[in-house]
Amino acid sequence: MVVQDRRGGAVAAAVVCGTGLMAGLLATTGCSPDGAAADDQMVPGPAAAAVQLRRSVEALVRAGTAKVRTVMETVSGGTRVAIRGAGGYDFEAASGQLRVVLPDLKGKPSGGHQPITEILAPGALFMKNRGAGVPDDKWVRVDTATLSDGNLVTGGATDPLAAAELLRGAREVTYQGEERLGGSVVRHYRGTADLTAAAGAASGRSRPALVAAEKGFTTDVVPFDAYLDDAGRLRKVRQRFHFANGAPAGAAVTSTTELYGFGSRVVVRLPDRRDIYTGKIASASS
Repeated sequence: MVVQDRRGGAVAAAVVCGTGLMAGLLATTGCSPDGAAADDQMVPGPAAAAVQLRRSVEALVRAGTAKVRTVMETVSGGTRVAIRGAGGYDFEAASGQLRVVLPDLKGKPSGGHQPITEILAPGALFMKNRGAGVPDDKWVRVDTATLSDGNLVTGGATDPLAAAELLRGAREVTYQGEERLGGSVVRHYRGTADLTAAAGAASGRSRPALVAAEKGFTTDVVPFDAYLDDAGRLRKVRQRFHFANGAPAGAAVTSTTELYGFGSRVVVRLPDRRDIYTGKIASASS
């Protein structure tokens, strides 16, 4: 059994005119001669905004851990369903645990479905209470690199690290201004992410999943809305995917990941080999 227990701390960020990231902002905002910031200094241009998003992964790793809320909405054939999840994630270990609630046929949460426990780990997704015919005390293990979407949507929740790594392919980014999220001021960015570029720039832990995802969607372009805090950490990201799903019109999936409670205690225990189900998984009737 592997036990991972991480605690991270808040990350302080200082903005100094003419150094670091601010150097990329000077072309569009500038500094006053005496060192005071111009009134519009905090409005980054597209290039600087994209850089901030690409660097948000490192800020999350420095933060260590976070609590997570997820919502995945699927629209196919005029039917909309939402899957909700909650749990914690360890960005240093690239692993986390979520409790995912499936809707009933009318779209209501937990309508007759037992919540699914998911463990996210590098290269693997473990699920309990997932799949007809699987014993209650057993886990199902899925190699995420074998999934056509790299588990960006398959598990009903996007791996938080993969969601952040996808922003490494940020393109055509525009700054939307400041907003409030969970009592904090965050900066709102909107743009598109290129899956191929993201996979090429991703860390070794996320690259296989993103490479696989290039094959599963009908387009490599993923529209997004992302929100960063003053420490450069990703606080919320909404990403919109589209895949064929065996239908002419395909299926649209909107995945929203919200991060908060940085530095919270997160314990992830990978299932023992003897607890992983290796038999056939029957199709569920609903």
